[in-house]
Amino acid sequence: MLAEATSTAPTVAQAYMFVVGVDTHARAHVYSVIEAITGAVVETQSFPTTPAGLARASAWIARRTVDTPEAVLISMEGTGSYGRLAAAQLAGLGYRIVEALTPVRGKGRAKSDELDAQRAARDVLGLPADRLRDHRTGAVAGALQVLTTARDRLTTERTAQVNALTGLLRTHDLGLDAGSSLSAAQIRVVKNWRTRTESLDQRVARAESIRLAARIADLDEQLNDNEKTLRDLVTEHAPDLLAEPGIGPYCAAVILATWAYPGRVRSEAAFARLAGTAPIPASSGNRADHHRLDRGGDRRLNRALHIATLSRMRNHDETHSYVHKRTAEGRTHREIRRQLKRYLTRKIHRLLTRQNTLAPTS
Repeated sequence: MLAEATSTAPTVAQAYMFVVGVDTHARAHVYSVIEAITGAVVETQSFPTTPAGLARASAWIARRTVDTPEAVLISMEGTGSYGRLAAAQLAGLGYRIVEALTPVRGKGRAKSDELDAQRAARDVLGLPADRLRDHRTGAVAGALQVLTTARDRLTTERTAQVNALTGLLRTHDLGLDAGSSLSAAQIRVVKNWRTRTESLDQRVARAESIRLAARIADLDEQLNDNEKTLRDLVTEHAPDLLAEPGIGPYCAAVILATWAYPGRVRSEAAFARLAGTAPIPASSGNRADHHRLDRGGDRRLNRALHIATLSRMRNHDETHSYVHKRTAEGRTHREIRRQLKRYLTRKIHRLLTRQNTLAPTS
């Protein structure tokens, strides 16, 4: 029984001959080839991020390792940002690309691009080979990632513009009550204002208010277009996801972009760890059978599940009943929310697995 409980998949050091750590930046990436068994550095080299530089880096890796890409693991930082093009190039050559572990920073810890590349490789050597986070791939997942990132930027800018407009209306008497949050109707009124004969500061404040209101209206239009595109993509590739209470186009798109393709997430438990919803034991002393929130994993995915959970707690009858039942048992609001997020994670994994959502060729 003990042998079954402790048996694990081969570690990276057992499954691969070489591990290449990659520290990614805007203009150049640093690559470090490590022998998997010994952890010894074979060589470290920097290459530019230009197409020619990526081709040179690929050829350099092949020369410093073996001719069989399946025997080489690439552990890369930022596979979805600065390392995206390099990851795509190396994946196309047959290498397995995984997201490097988040580096541990601390006082007295040496820091350089070369050391970061070496750590990206060494940090995964002792981990089970099937528990690494493979990089995202696929045209649909990539499109959803772009759209959700754009929506985050648009939403942030809109909030800033509304706050600026509210501040102007509260500090200048322009004929509109802004004591509470501005409504869409009030913003339209401001957008349609015309300049008047008034004091200089009032005239300038009115002109700036009109500009801010026009920008907010423009952002609203862009957000509507963004939501429509997200809804169309999600409906085409995972229609059942939108049918789940609390999950709208944005949350569904974040989930699909993280899911990427069948096989990237090996199990429901792995999906929970990726989502940051896996309960972590935190029992101590008199607090038996206690768990805490997991603050690891993909934080955008965790936020999407958090939004969906709060929506279900407000508007879903079954969730209402569950909350009342757990509250009567003495559970805290945070504990109930964590349990609901874990349940939602399990349900989403089953749904996406059943649908075989987003094939690698998409």
